[in-house]
Amino acid sequence: MNASETLAVDAFLGLLVPLWQVVIGLLLLVTMVVSARKLLLRGPSRMGGALLLVGSAVVGLAVVSYLIQTL
Repeated sequence: MNASETLAVDAFLGLLVPLWQVVIGLLLLVTMVVSARKLLLRGPSRMGGALLLVGSAVVGLAVVSYLIQTL
């Protein structure tokens, strides 16, 4: 492979990377919408527990990432 072929392959892969990020983002969005719909159909008692669980997960992730950055 010469230098121009290598550059062409790198450019092509550079174009594909954002496409995969969009696909992953769309799949995450669909998953979130479906799970939120199911949670809303189950009622307010399940919503409170789910919000508490998600909130604590977010706070925990923030604390862990802060601790890793300071080390």
